[in-house]
Amino acid sequence: MKKIFLYILAGSLCFTACKKDDEVPTYQEPEDINVQNTYDDQAITKFMNENYLDAQGNIKPFSATDTSDDKETKLSDLKYTKLPSGTIYIMREGAQPAVGEGKVIGSDDIIKIMGKADAYQAIDNNGTPVFSAKSPFLNTIDGVTIPFVDPAYYYAKSSVRTDNKQERPYFEIAGFREALQKFTAFKDLPNSTPYNLQGVIIVPSRAAFARNPHYPYFGYSYRNKSFVFNFQIYGTEVRPDKDK
Repeated sequence: MKKIFLYILAGSLCFTACKKDDEVPTYQEPEDINVQNTYDDQAITKFMNENYLDAQGNIKPFSATDTSDDKETKLSDLKYTKLPSGTIYIMREGAQPAVGEGKVIGSDDIIKIMGKADAYQAIDNNGTPVFSAKSPFLNTIDGVTIPFVDPAYYYAKSSVRTDNKQERPYFEIAGFREALQKFTAFKDLPNSTPYNLQGVIIVPSRAAFARNPHYPYFGYSYRNKSFVFNFQIYGTEVRPDKDK
């Protein structure tokens, strides 16, 4: 009986220790914003090493148990560009509009975006910065499969600014805006067109809202949050002057 008790105690202690190892620490905002910037950059690198693009361009994590994805190319091994802001973008090969069939994306255009985007908190997890606290930001892939038109995080039109008594930086994700204009939009694809995602834009918090006041999309705070966009631009329109 005594031995059984000892075995149970040992197993309980092992389970507790393993649980503590797996737990993600509660986020504590670094006093120095440069520390947060370092967390962001290192968490982005880890994310790019642990994910790949599937046949339709969706970001997928490598499986630890399924070998079917072993030959997939991790994001970090794809051709990517890092902008001075720290924002990274990947143009997926074979998924861009053909020459002469695309449209330049203007800085104040109305865009029609298909895809997914998530916000993440980069934290220090036992000495390794990782993305944590994932929250959905855009999803027209699962459920409602209709491109989203004219998001304020790309361009906040005059009526949105007036209604909220705020200027454009309160709404817009600067790194996303900057990187998206490196892409070419398709020419008004019908909403029913099956998606073939063009690429990825990863925005560190310093190129998003950092620690500045911002619009609480979906009721969330995006203070110190990084964003990952996985998208296709189905079309653009010239914005009427009255909406600029």
